Amino acid sequence: MTSSSNHDHPLDQSQISPNTSLKTARQIFLAGLVLAIAGAVLFSAKAIVVKLLYRHDIDAMSVLAFRMLFSLPFFGVIAFIKMRQSSSLLPSDRWRLIVLGLLGYYLSSYLDFIGLLYISAGLERLILFLTPSFVMLLSVFLFKRKVDQREWLALLICYSGTILVFIHDIKTSGNHVLLGGAFVFASAIFYALYLLFSGELVKRVGTSRLVSYVMCVSGVAAVGQFLLFRPWSNLIQPLPVYGLSLVNAIFCTVLPVFLTMMAIARIGAGVSALAGMVGPVSALFLAALILGEPITAIQLAGTALVIVGMLLLSRKHHL
Repeated sequence: MTSSSNHDHPLDQSQISPNTSLKTARQIFLAGLVLAIAGAVLFSAKAIVVKLLYRHDIDAMSVLAFRMLFSLPFFGVIAFIKMRQSSSLLPSDRWRLIVLGLLGYYLSSYLDFIGLLYISAGLERLILFLTPSFVMLLSVFLFKRKVDQREWLALLICYSGTILVFIHDIKTSGNHVLLGGAFVFASAIFYALYLLFSGELVKRVGTSRLVSYVMCVSGVAAVGQFLLFRPWSNLIQPLPVYGLSLVNAIFCTVLPVFLTMMAIARIGAGVSALAGMVGPVSALFLAALILGEPITAIQLAGTALVIVGMLLLSRKHHL
């Protein structure tokens, strides 16, 4: 009940039906779940859109530049609003934001897009889905965090599933799968570093402020790289490239970022992470539907193993 509702209906809390409160809580939970699932599916669709862009003879650097060029205005407006509403950042925090922007959404995305030149969209999503496990392993080596038997079992299951799909794809697509996989693994590791080192900063700065600032940094870096290493004439592309890049920016970058944030606000990070497990499965089926990538029993089995492993990790940390 909001304050305006209380003025319209002057009932004290004892007069509110428990069923009404339960119904409202259930509606909030379901809304958060839908938002989390939608965010996961849209994030996963990024690989499909990038694959479609590659059919127009455009390279990874250009794909990233167009993605960030079209998403920069959205994040720029949000960053400006947050800057007006919030206190000034400490100089040390500004440098941290720059480093996080270069690691998390610039370098990580660039490596990911290079990897997509060589591997299927389904395998790419499966590797990126391992990011939380990389966060855990990095915290072991960097911060001496202790890992229990259940977590090691979860990791074993996760990586068994990924290796299974790797072997399958190498047999069907050739050794270039190893090269593409290496790029996407590196992408996931850099994004894991971003998550690991953004923890303290997000508490001081706030999630939406941090994300908008970091995306602005990575956008400037991606567009700057393009202008330095590619002729300006490459900005002129066929209409489908602009259309797909706009889809990549809005529906696979801006929208899922804020859908996920809204989901976390309603149902928490733990349940949102569990809902995100629909991502690899949706990537498999979207790739089959749009790109014509085959779905095999081995791919499904490997995906199932990774999801089970991540479920074990999520239950350990969030439930």
